[in-house]
Amino acid sequence: MPEIIALVLGGLALVVALVAALYLWPLRRRGLRVAASPPLDFDTATRAAEAIIAAEAADPAVRPESRSRLLSHGSRTGRVVLLLHGYTLAPEQYDGLAEEFFDRGYNVWIPRAPHHGTVDQLAHHRVEAEELTTYAARALAVAAGLGDEVGVVGISGGAVLAAWLAQVPGDVVRHLLLLSPFFGPDPRQAPAFVVRPLITLYGRRVLPDRVTSRGYSLSAVTQYLTIARSLPNPPRRTGLRTAAVAISPLDGVVDLATAVSVPRRIADANAIPLRVCTLPEALGVGHNLLNLAALGAEGSELRRRYVALYEGGPTPTPGLTRAASVDE
Repeated sequence: MPEIIALVLGGLALVVALVAALYLWPLRRRGLRVAASPPLDFDTATRAAEAIIAAEAADPAVRPESRSRLLSHGSRTGRVVLLLHGYTLAPEQYDGLAEEFFDRGYNVWIPRAPHHGTVDQLAHHRVEAEELTTYAARALAVAAGLGDEVGVVGISGGAVLAAWLAQVPGDVVRHLLLLSPFFGPDPRQAPAFVVRPLITLYGRRVLPDRVTSRGYSLSAVTQYLTIARSLPNPPRRTGLRTAAVAISPLDGVVDLATAVSVPRRIADANAIPLRVCTLPEALGVGHNLLNLAALGAEGSELRRRYVALYEGGPTPTPGLTRAASVDE
């Protein structure tokens, strides 16, 4: 009997130790600390972007419609914007918004994330946090060579990278717009208390990968969550001039509370207001706030509102009955 009791107690102790390890395992990764890149001149930055595009054109694994995009006015401009697409998607996600920025005089750089936009529909399962931050840092270096005042727009997982860039030493990013930022999953999909174990078990690839009903790889999405958990805490003051976030109450992917609270802390650290744009449910837009083609004129108005949020100026006067609300 004493041996059985000892065995049971030993098993319980092992379970407690394993659970404690899941919650105490450090989530921050030192490899994500990428130093600011040296500045590039316009010609060097343009050649770097064109080399990336050419390499993708020569790679049969990359879908033609998903290659990186450079919208250039042919010389260095006063303003440049870097657009970072979401997880499972590719640069074409920004087609409409990129043109909106370009028509306003911006040079625009839309790089393709690692393992995305390929003919292999499962390639994005292999993405790693370290290569995502390296990709983002290199993209910012190219963007900074294309214009004087640099800003970043990111959607979903790309918004996590945009927030990370806004905190990288070097004080490069002046404008930040986050669309449906994925700083945490919708609590209805994954309660807060399970997120940390998920990041440890799947982000470190301790457990075999699992794919959700939306086609999301847990091993991949937890790479973005690892980056989110690696943001400086408290946030750094970096010279950011405007910060905004747009969300939809119909979004079933992200935690809407952290979608606002994380950028609010970044804005507070820079002593600037955070503008929060909430899309009305009547629009029927869910997680992908750039999926606006079916909205017609309302979609065009929303894109103009996104640019206004990014720039920190007044949003267009609502001309439609279902216009999004903006709060500071």
